Amino acid sequence: MEPTNNTNKPMMGAVIAIAALIIGMGGGYAIGHGMKSDTKSASSTAMTTSDAKDGVTVGGAKMVSSLDIVDNAVHASNVTTVVAAVKAAGLVDTLKSPGPFTVFAPNNDAFAKLPAGTVDTLLKTENLPTLKKILSYHVVAGTYTSADLRVMASKGESLTTVEGEMLTPVVVNNELKMKDAKGVEVGIQTADIISSNGVTHVIDTVFSPAS
Repeated sequence: MEPTNNTNKPMMGAVIAIAALIIGMGGGYAIGHGMKSDTKSASSTAMTTSDAKDGVTVGGAKMVSSLDIVDNAVHASNVTTVVAAVKAAGLVDTLKSPGPFTVFAPNNDAFAKLPAGTVDTLLKTENLPTLKKILSYHVVAGTYTSADLRVMASKGESLTTVEGEMLTPVVVNNELKMKDAKGVEVGIQTADIISSNGVTHVIDTVFSPAS
């Protein structure tokens, strides 16, 4: 089944002005999901309330729902590369804004899979537009837990990223994965890391935009 794109939901809330200045964005199922509770499943709601209060341990640090996405991420030892990239690309203020966001954060091993020298090259000033494009492909407006993504996978629905291209949830042998624009199925290492302005899923591969 070809992924579908629900265009009836509005784009992101308070952060649209900041994100649009960076790269612009398109409509999609992802837009405004965090604004309409009737689209959430019961299991998703439970994850964002009682379960989330205890936090999830990522990279040796406990992630807590009282901190925003960035302030949680800086304490995790296994996502230091993406944190450095976010800082270099000037996206910290965006990801600290109210959101809500869903962030698919590649771990350090994901970046290590890239050809030698790729990260250093992307961090150079002249390549920051490309870095922003790649990072923005890992961010979606709205809050999507793993339960939400499984429901989308069952319906063949896709997420529109801040970068403007699509990500498609798929379930393979009962394992939730995200398929990028080039058809690569990416595994989720740690799901449902709830922060004050959204949710993060740590992934094991860097997504590749189609262009």
